[in-house]
Amino acid sequence: MIANARMYSVTPEIGALWRDLLGAVIRRSGADVDLVEHPAPQPIEPLWARPDKAAVLMCGLPFSLAEATIPVAAPVPSPAAYGGRPVYWSELVVRRDSPFHRLEDVLGGRLALTSPGSQSGCIAALTLFAGIDRPAPLFAEIVGPTVTPQGSIQAVLDGRADVAPIDGFALGLLRHHAPEIAEGVRTIAHTATTPIPLFVASPGSEAALAETLLTAHDDAELRDLMAAVLVERFVAVQADDYRPLRETRRRSLAYWRDRPLAETIPPAFQLAP
Repeated sequence: MIANARMYSVTPEIGALWRDLLGAVIRRSGADVDLVEHPAPQPIEPLWARPDKAAVLMCGLPFSLAEATIPVAAPVPSPAAYGGRPVYWSELVVRRDSPFHRLEDVLGGRLALTSPGSQSGCIAALTLFAGIDRPAPLFAEIVGPTVTPQGSIQAVLDGRADVAPIDGFALGLLRHHAPEIAEGVRTIAHTATTPIPLFVASPGSEAALAETLLTAHDDAELRDLMAAVLVERFVAVQADDYRPLRETRRRSLAYWRDRPLAETIPPAFQLAP
């Protein structure tokens, strides 16, 4: 069985903090679980498809579409803005020195997206844009796939894109641990709140680390390790909590099927329901 927190290992240093936490959870549990590496730019989907998952962080949207994947626990972010709930959102960011200050300002520009299967890096933004009353195409160009939040931020910092949706919890980790990156961008809009990415398991492996994760906030050492990655505690979640993401995706893709999102769209983002 394996454990991995690639999704929120947004820098090597933050990845090391997640490995410290998961390593301690594995030791506390006594389970035979290996902490495995799967760094970017490797595609993350093969990691999620492995049949030996005990606790692997997974985006909520692909989880809602997956078969034979069991929820283990979801993180509750510690910043007050999350209200003690296992939720998150995306922040639409531009360069700090950009002349853009409202979402309407970036229309007609270049939009960076991580991958068509990402909730925070793609679908959340497409859902937000579907409510904008403006003749399509909304953007001149889609830039991507950028693969990770860091990739989208870098596209904005490099001037290859004017705006990008960034996982708000990932951005919070960068603000806390890598301000030299986060301070290069600023937020001009937020998407709707949805269930946060969660630790998942393969059938038969879901109990290996669940109890230790769900009670980690009662353990002083684990609590300190959780605090380092801005997690207050882990809570149990149900597959039904994430199922609405499937319908949101379907509606969003159906909307953009008939309305061009951008004048130039890479093949990966030729979206279809």
